[in-house]
Amino acid sequence: MQMPKTVELYDLGLKPYREVWSLQKKLQNELIVQKKALREERASTAIHDDKLLFVEHPHVYTLGKSGNSAHLLKTIEELSGINAEYIEIDRGGDITYHGPGQIVGYPILDLDNHFTDIHKYLRYLEEVMIRTAADFGIVAERIDGLTGVWVGDQKICAMGIRCSRWVTMHGFALNVNTDLSYFDHIVPCGIQNRSVSSLSQLTGSKIELKDVKSILVKHFSEVFDVEVLTLTGIPERG
Repeated sequence: MQMPKTVELYDLGLKPYREVWSLQKKLQNELIVQKKALREERASTAIHDDKLLFVEHPHVYTLGKSGNSAHLLKTIEELSGINAEYIEIDRGGDITYHGPGQIVGYPILDLDNHFTDIHKYLRYLEEVMIRTAADFGIVAERIDGLTGVWVGDQKICAMGIRCSRWVTMHGFALNVNTDLSYFDHIVPCGIQNRSVSSLSQLTGSKIELKDVKSILVKHFSEVFDVEVLTLTGIPERG
């Protein structure tokens, strides 16, 4: 009987972006090193489980490596007036916003244990968000040629990833109770003539993050066919 694939879930709470970015890189590198050792028969067949990090960030704008800095509509000096920072990072995609009331998810997955197809991986993440929105009575969908999840022409979930040796990092940002005014200072994801929304705006009521997280975990488990193990603290680093 085949053992089920497991993913360790850590809810980090509110953490600065750079701190969690550093953690992601270390966890990704740890999995890559373990894979190399396994191929060289210097390790047992059991490697550390994949991980999923949930986090909220203080106000921050991040620009992907293929993005356009002109899509930030404020100067760096002006950002201090709205308690936000700007960071250029190593994921795909353009500029986006992270802040309180938004669930950011960072799957650190070895796709060699699932499927080695980046497009399929992104479509799976989108499916998790579509199913989650449906549980709140919201009909969300994909738009051809655009990554992420939409309700009409309003984006509710942005995505951007980085993959090295088939190990993923970065991930998704689902707007739940997000202060959407912060999106006014950017061209979100570099896409003109489309807007941004949130679960709370679409339902007309504030939604508890813990309720959304439990639903996300349920659908992540179903879509990726894994068992999600909820752990506490900070994941160990090599």
